[in-house]
Amino acid sequence: MLRHLPGLLLLLWQLLLLPPPAVPGPLDRPGFLRLGTRGPGGSPGRRPAPAAPTGTPYSGAGQHGGARGAGVCKSMPLDLVFIIDSSRSVRPLEFTKVKTFVSRVIDTLDIGPADTRVAVVNYASTVKIEFHLQTHLDKQSLKQAVARITPLSTGTMSGLAIQTAMDEAFTVEAGARGPASNIPKVAIIVTDGRPQDQVNEVAARAQASGIELYAVGVDRADMESLRMMASEPLDEHVFYVETYGVIEKLSSRFQETFCALDPCALGTHQCQHVCVSDGEGKHHCECSQGYSLNADKKTCSVINKCALNTHGCEHICVNDRTGSYHCECYEGYTLNEDRKTCSAQDQCALGTHDCQHICVNDRAGSHHCECYEGYTLNEDKKTCSAIAEARRLTSTEDACACGATLAFQDKVSSYLQRLNTKLDDILEKLQANEYGQIHR
Repeated sequence: MLRHLPGLLLLLWQLLLLPPPAVPGPLDRPGFLRLGTRGPGGSPGRRPAPAAPTGTPYSGAGQHGGARGAGVCKSMPLDLVFIIDSSRSVRPLEFTKVKTFVSRVIDTLDIGPADTRVAVVNYASTVKIEFHLQTHLDKQSLKQAVARITPLSTGTMSGLAIQTAMDEAFTVEAGARGPASNIPKVAIIVTDGRPQDQVNEVAARAQASGIELYAVGVDRADMESLRMMASEPLDEHVFYVETYGVIEKLSSRFQETFCALDPCALGTHQCQHVCVSDGEGKHHCECSQGYSLNADKKTCSVINKCALNTHGCEHICVNDRTGSYHCECYEGYTLNEDRKTCSAQDQCALGTHDCQHICVNDRAGSHHCECYEGYTLNEDKKTCSAIAEARRLTSTEDACACGATLAFQDKVSSYLQRLNTKLDDILEKLQANEYGQIHR
């Protein structure tokens, strides 16, 4: 027996070191998000950030302490009311953790009159509205007001707190936007105990009035009550943390929830030219200058401004390939500095006239040439010739013509003289013959 004692002791030692078998409890059921347990990679209570699609910028939402990508994730405008349990079961240090959680959620939001407005309802056995939605409209004063909140007393009147929020915090008089604004009304209730009043009916009335309820349970919180208070679907509206020490990690989860993705920054807009963010995850398309938006509200077509006669050009409009246009002028005109109107060119001053002597500007932006005194304009309308030279040439031509005429006249005169001489001879012979016949 003693011989086997060392082996038995070793077996008992190994059995003592084994952890007890896990027993499924109420927290292991679906319907809520549980934080505070060791997650993948040793990250306590942190949900792994979703992988971003290839080529798509990721906002950083969901990563604790991660900054939102510029322009990718902008919080949608909300009327947000925190309903926080400050009963005696919540120790002072734990209540400080709750306020840190509220401040971190505020850090992820865009606070302002046209953005998110925040109110805080503090409750135990009584209910106190710490400040209304219209009280603090900038982030700094809002966080300072949260830091000044103090715990109340014993008791956990969750139903009364929800009713007070519905009747007094979510009113237009208290700063809530009306139904026409389409601003969501959201309440986040944080508790670590079991409600001491009925919550199911009042929560149903709150949800029927348009309030979206998120329930955050800590430590000893009653899970069934959290489900009764929260909106559907429960797996998106019920959260649980094991200690107040990790509640602040939920701020990144609410950042994801309240994030309106910007399709312009994500590149999912399908606009051909320009995507313009309208906020709340909405956008519209616009076109570059010289283009107009087509009926599909996404693609663009070139505007023929010359054909539309909206160009403002004084003389000629020329369409460019870019969908724009430019102005030109008629010949003899230059484009003015306004790139639209035209002025007549002074070709005479520019020295581009080709006139040999004198250039004269005409009103039509053209010109004509003239000659100095004693000169005449040639047929090319540009060069000039002296008038005396012209006369000399004319005289020479006349002299030539006159000489030919005189030579012709001399020739005719010589012929006529010879003819007359012959006639005279013939006449003398006739007369002599006639005289001889008479004297026979």
